[in-house]
Amino acid sequence: MSVTLQRVAEVIESRRIENGGDPATSYVSKLFAKGDDAILKKIGEEATETVMAAKDVRAGADASKLVYEVADLWFHSMVLLAQFNLSPQQVLDELARREGVSGIAEKLSRPKD
Repeated sequence: MSVTLQRVAEVIESRRIENGGDPATSYVSKLFAKGDDAILKKIGEEATETVMAAKDVRAGADASKLVYEVADLWFHSMVLLAQFNLSPQQVLDELARREGVSGIAEKLSRPKD
């Protein structure tokens, strides 16, 4: 895993309430204290902002706006992973597992719900 992702994951983990995180002084701790729905709502907001930034870039805006929004989306996704005791490394491992596999074939191999 990249050093940056590892450091961010460690900071997020340190902000969990059970690890001494304080919702009065930490944004991430406040999200953890509010629970899953607050984190999911934030991811929805960030995903929408990412889509809008991409549309702006397509229309000629500075591409750094999209990078900024994707960083927010990734960050909040990492908070969600931590909420469920999962790690960015698990996501990277899943991406590695899919490497070289057709997206269509991968989707067809998924169990039916």
